[in-house]
Amino acid sequence: MTVYIDPPDWPGAGRLWSHLVSDVSYDELHAFAAEIGCPRRAFDRDHYDVPSARYAAAVAAGAVEVGSKELLRRLTDAGLRRPKRRGPQRGM
Repeated sequence: MTVYIDPPDWPGAGRLWSHLVSDVSYDELHAFAAEIGCPRRAFDRDHYDVPSARYAAAVAAGAVEVGSKELLRRLTDAGLRRPKRRGPQRGM
């Protein structure tokens, strides 16, 4: 089981957030997130948004610390990346 977490550098809702991903499966990711107390509603397409207060718990439970670019590369290479959909372009 390998899950990855980037530093809590992403601001939102008055907090800093990390992203938690798996390079194996979403099932693995959901199980790990539940283990560290992340609610399912924190799942966003292909990752969990993890508040900085849970960062240490994620690392202690085995999440591998990587930079944001490395995290995205591993997610993409695993074929698990689900980019946001863009709406139809206007004026074309």
